[in-house]
Amino acid sequence: MTHTFAHPYMFFLLIPLALVLLRAWFKPVPALRVPSLRPFRAAAGPALRRFHLRKLIPFLLYAAGGVMLITALAGPREGMEEIRRRADGIDIMVALDLSGSMRAIDVPPGIRTERELEVALASGRVKDRLGTAKEEIAKFIQARPNDRIGLIAFAPLPYVVCPPTLDHAWLIANLDRLESGSIGDATGIAGPVASAVQRLKDSDSKRSIIVLFTDGANNVNAKVTPRQAAKLAETFDITLYTVGIGSQNSVMKFDSMLGSSFQPVTGSFDEKLLREMADTTGGVYYKAADGESMAKAMEQIDKLEKTSVEQNIIVNWKEFYPLFCGLAIAFLLAGFVYEHALRVSIP
Repeated sequence: MTHTFAHPYMFFLLIPLALVLLRAWFKPVPALRVPSLRPFRAAAGPALRRFHLRKLIPFLLYAAGGVMLITALAGPREGMEEIRRRADGIDIMVALDLSGSMRAIDVPPGIRTERELEVALASGRVKDRLGTAKEEIAKFIQARPNDRIGLIAFAPLPYVVCPPTLDHAWLIANLDRLESGSIGDATGIAGPVASAVQRLKDSDSKRSIIVLFTDGANNVNAKVTPRQAAKLAETFDITLYTVGIGSQNSVMKFDSMLGSSFQPVTGSFDEKLLREMADTTGGVYYKAADGESMAKAMEQIDKLEKTSVEQNIIVNWKEFYPLFCGLAIAFLLAGFVYEHALRVSIP
């Protein structure tokens, strides 16, 4: 809310108003010329003070009326700002690996024992690969309210979980329900890229990107190879970002009748292939060895792909000059009535 004046320069009129008021105050009242007023003052006593009071009241009323009139001319108003935003969003498809290996846990450097790992998992400080990816993808989605974002899950084959949409609450709800191993254990990298290109190739947005997350090497024989899929993305001017998930210090949790245990596993994603695919489209490859590096990768992608937003501020004004005009008329009228009716006395 803004309070201001449409014509503040009108307040310069207060200077001539002050001169007029001073002239009116010191202007002598018509009277008989006498050598001295002392005898009259002595005889008048309190009556003389009443005379000054009768002169002061209309003077103040006329002064207030003049100030109110000048304030009305200055245009007092109150503005309510209305912000209108126009965003040129980006269309994004996120491809997330759901193979069984996404249940693996990449152990952070500070954790040395199984007990420490159990505590970290129980507290949520450490998650498995899928849990970490889902958390960072959700943050990425929430940070881009003006972009249409879709989701593809893949293992041997790709499945469109959600087409590009601005309904990000629904998108995140679909992301949350994904489980590793639910659609198979193999990893086909070409399929999700080709499927994402199919969704984005006719997009009317100024820019389209794909973000691929995987922790495995391509082990599915398909008609289209991963490099061909990347070339297809380049053909339609779609940028591909690839994120390889996994580290050399990773374990898988197994439950048995004797209890749970952690078994070491090795990262198996094809770093060279993922880098070549990203380079083909002008994108970037990121290695996410743990939750912290995954967060940094998503932060970098967010910075590289900025949405342009134009913001227009429209102000709806509420004018107060009628109120001040009314007050000016009231003060001036009260001064006139007091001076020419109430103040009149017969000698």
